Amino acid sequence: MATPTPDAPYGYDPQGRPLSDKNKTTAGLLTLFLGGFGVGRFYTGHTGMALGQLFTCGGCGIWSLIDAIIFFTSNDRTDAQGRVLQG
Repeated sequence: MATPTPDAPYGYDPQGRPLSDKNKTTAGLLTLFLGGFGVGRFYTGHTGMALGQLFTCGGCGIWSLIDAIIFFTSNDRTDAQGRVLQG
């Protein structure tokens, strides 16, 4: 693994992409339990998506479940800066 640089303070994944300080599991669990309010998306810095979830279907369990499934099954979840989520 490469040494962290100012551009990638948390290091790199095996493919050489910079890692975020955010955790994929935490984001997924927040999305699962509070996803209709956009909490998981706020956590990863995707405020536009989070506000969309909050104002269009805040509290909707179906939206929470769908978004959590996307979080947990995706191989490349990134934060708002394009860095790969850890975990």
